[in-house]
Amino acid sequence: MNSAEAKSEIKKLLTRVTPRDVTGLVTWLRSSDELDEFLSNNEEAMLRSIAEELRASLPPAAMLSSESTAHAKMQQCSRPTVHVDGFLYDEDQLDVLCEEGTMSRSYCLSCGSHRTAPLDFISHSFSISELRFLFQNVLPDLSGRLLVDVGSRLGAVLYAGHVFSSASQLVGVEINEEFVKLQKNILQKYNLMDRIQVLHTDVLLQNVLLQNADVLIMNNVFEFFMEPGEQVRAWRFIMESFRKKGSLLVSVPALQESLTSLQQEVLQPGWVEELPVDYDVYLGRDADPDALRQIHLYRVL
Repeated sequence: MNSAEAKSEIKKLLTRVTPRDVTGLVTWLRSSDELDEFLSNNEEAMLRSIAEELRASLPPAAMLSSESTAHAKMQQCSRPTVHVDGFLYDEDQLDVLCEEGTMSRSYCLSCGSHRTAPLDFISHSFSISELRFLFQNVLPDLSGRLLVDVGSRLGAVLYAGHVFSSASQLVGVEINEEFVKLQKNILQKYNLMDRIQVLHTDVLLQNVLLQNADVLIMNNVFEFFMEPGEQVRAWRFIMESFRKKGSLLVSVPALQESLTSLQQEVLQPGWVEELPVDYDVYLGRDADPDALRQIHLYRVL
């Protein structure tokens, strides 16, 4: 049954309801939280379907050979680090990979022995539970607003913004052509092109887009993909271009952490202010409280 057929059935059902009860029933349909779980499950089911399709198109680490800078920077981490894309793999799916021997949670401290230590995992994407938290608990109603995701990668923020928010336009900026093609394939297959657009470009060429943006998403967007000097240049461009008063910036990690590591002044005075986020929201057993606390919200002054 498609949506048009479902609407027709609902109208037929309403004709059979006692007239004095119609208003109460319509009010319940509009405002009751009894339907939230059903709607959320449908939304997340679509995101899981997209993730499953993307998994089939990518290697287990979900990193491309062309991402040479990211590969090199991961090798420079103080502890052995592997990339596990949070959008593609939840804890249960990671367990399956480990059982199959495709991935491991630990590394050997002394080859040939049983001395092991846990690997560090990083993700360049939000998980589905983090995305739900972002759009339902961190950001306000986005009706009529333009959201820009810098370094949209697999498109997770865009897909989630389409199902979890009323943003009028969701634009992904991605410099890697292979990731752009993956995103556009998903948009076409799932009919998401009404509100989503993916640009194959460098964000440093998109000052007009940033000037018009109401919401800017930046999830570990520079650290693993640019050398320090390039990161400084990129941050300066963001601060100069994203200036619309009242616009919202979502950053992972906190701005202070990103900029202090570059030995730069933490922020241009008066650029943004941090807004409070309620992290004590139960999102189910799949949610990682520590990951949620890495999500920070700012408002342009």
